[in-house]
Amino acid sequence: MRIVTTSGIFNWTAPDSESSFEEAVIANVNLIFGEGRYYIDCKRRIGKGKRYSIPDAYLLDFNRYEPRLFVVESELAAHDLFKHIGVQLLEFSHSYRQAGRQVKSILFEEISEKPDILEACDKYSRERGYRNLDNLLDYLVFETPFQAIVIIDEETEELHSVVKQFSFPVEIIEFVMYEDSQGDRAFRFRPFLQDVSEAIAPAGKETADIGELDTIVVPAREDGFKETFIGENRWYAIRIHSSMIPQIKHIAAYRVAPVSAITHVAPVSKISPWQDTGKYCLEFAEPADEIGPIKLDKSEKGMAPQAPRYASMKRLLSAKVLSDVF
Repeated sequence: MRIVTTSGIFNWTAPDSESSFEEAVIANVNLIFGEGRYYIDCKRRIGKGKRYSIPDAYLLDFNRYEPRLFVVESELAAHDLFKHIGVQLLEFSHSYRQAGRQVKSILFEEISEKPDILEACDKYSRERGYRNLDNLLDYLVFETPFQAIVIIDEETEELHSVVKQFSFPVEIIEFVMYEDSQGDRAFRFRPFLQDVSEAIAPAGKETADIGELDTIVVPAREDGFKETFIGENRWYAIRIHSSMIPQIKHIAAYRVAPVSAITHVAPVSKISPWQDTGKYCLEFAEPADEIGPIKLDKSEKGMAPQAPRYASMKRLLSAKVLSDVF
């Protein structure tokens, strides 16, 4: 694959090494993770004796009312993904739970040495009712679920086969490198939780919070809607962020033209991996109920869902047209 620009042609290139790949990632963390999220680059051992691990980094997510902490692992697809990602993430989760005080101490020391992150933590603590950094870290380490992020140069079926075995959420970011004849580089990636951010802060509308997003809206053609959504009480091959799965309680069907409206909603009973695709199957707790219809705005361009979109059931139930939902 290549990228053609007005200044030249950039061809796909494999990273020279895991360290050079990680250097490229670190140079772009602000673009990868966006505002309100803070990447803590520290490779420090957690755990005791032979049961220890060394995460590549941590990510603080303050872009929500309830903060979250992620362990970050940068890896190359050319490596043995079971050994390098499967085993390491299991070790991370074990060490994280068994050595919480050590994790908290490491984070406290690292944050204290980074003025910009320390200031962000202090500001977030004041705004959200935490006494101080120590109290905030107590909540992040001991009261929030373990979550991981894997940054990799190629998102493969093997990778999805590995991560679907975990009981904890693993977000995958594909970070691909390109290079031109002069040695200049370009990078291709989808920013972390970009579609979630778009759902909580639509242009010109009241900003919501990630925690309010409890519904996934899926575009459905008429044959698939009747056969699967209504006939089988499920919908499959849906791409959902793994860290969002615990809060998805409902699924809504947007029926494409000529209907062009959200017409049905169902409660979700189970979300499970769909083969080794990185997508999921949602099974309904009961048959879908008819609502609305919540019709497509005639004057709003680009409003019709082309892929799954996040929404809140509260906003959806009070909506008259699609722009009231998104």
